[in-house]
Amino acid sequence: MFKKRGQVKDSFFHKNKLWIAITTLIGTIVGAGILAIPYTLAKAGFFYGLIIIVLLGLAFLFLNLYVGEIVLRTKEQHQLTGYMEIYLGKWGKYLMAFSMIFGLYGALIAYIIGEGAALKTLFGFGHPLIYSLIFFTFVALIIIRGIKATGKAELIVISLLVFVVIFIGIFSFQKIAPQNFTLFNPLFFFLPYGVVLFAFMGSVAIPEIQEELGQHKKLMKKAIIIGSLSPILIYLLFSFIIVGVVDLGAFESLSPNERIATIALGISSAPLLGILANFLAVCAMFTSFLTIGTALVEMYHYDFGISRRTSLLLVLIIPLLIAVANLITFVAVIGLAGAVAGGLDGILIVLAYWKVKRLGNRIPEYSLTTPKLLGYLFIIMFALGIIYQIFTNFF
Repeated sequence: MFKKRGQVKDSFFHKNKLWIAITTLIGTIVGAGILAIPYTLAKAGFFYGLIIIVLLGLAFLFLNLYVGEIVLRTKEQHQLTGYMEIYLGKWGKYLMAFSMIFGLYGALIAYIIGEGAALKTLFGFGHPLIYSLIFFTFVALIIIRGIKATGKAELIVISLLVFVVIFIGIFSFQKIAPQNFTLFNPLFFFLPYGVVLFAFMGSVAIPEIQEELGQHKKLMKKAIIIGSLSPILIYLLFSFIIVGVVDLGAFESLSPNERIATIALGISSAPLLGILANFLAVCAMFTSFLTIGTALVEMYHYDFGISRRTSLLLVLIIPLLIAVANLITFVAVIGLAGAVAGGLDGILIVLAYWKVKRLGNRIPEYSLTTPKLLGYLFIIMFALGIIYQIFTNFF
């Protein structure tokens, strides 16, 4: 994060603050989820999947704006668990803590698995587990030293990500097969839901955005809108390219942990495209691991009073053991974490947003006027998604 500074009148620095905040949110949202979306769209129907991406992306735009207003209406600085305690009570804090722990651990597990598979494909030799361990060791040392994925670093990574996606699209255009763009397969109606929901989870970055903006909090709304809409466009473009080049048969010929968009693209297209795509995957998961891992450490340390050393052990050891034990596959962990954690996050955010309108202790830089019906629709959608995901995975 950036150190607190006084009022700065320089217009370039002022604008740079905005883009640092935007890329922090984009960098947190765009991670392992982007790599699982194309497979689910290829299986459930490409055009149906596009509708899911747009609808859930817009839903999370509103949820992120809700969180932004919650943060701006509160004088004290917290992570999401702290805000839930203020406006929903202890039960809100603990339920959000469970949701964050469940979802963020799911993300960290997915990153460890995905990095191993992507790096193995990128280098062309060795075993994915070895690469997972190398990646984990490197990123764990960074988190232990307290070095965060700063806005400037994410600005560079996201710029490269967008460049690579466009580059792949240009050089793969002639290989895109129209027959791959299926309409809808009702047998896999719910398959994209959890994965896409996971791909838009990034609300944990919004309290950090407020810190980055410093005295420029009036830019918060613009940063959230741009930072929330950009992943929708990235996912649509990325899915169009991958599904157009890679057919469903190519995806299913891979092992469950290799049904990653960039790995499939490398097999179905030119080697250079595979290298660029897997480089994209490595960069996206790396920055997201740092941001999410740091947020989870801070939640344990600041909101629950656990020592930093114990917090680091909880954050780093648990996902490593689950990933190494191969207890769950890449796509499965993303779908489960997305539906359950993303759904709980959404419900709690809506409830806290309704409360902060009455109980907030600070005048915010923006105030939404969305109808309450929208919040009820979000709650119903997320609740049904949680019930379905739990029923299909455990019963």
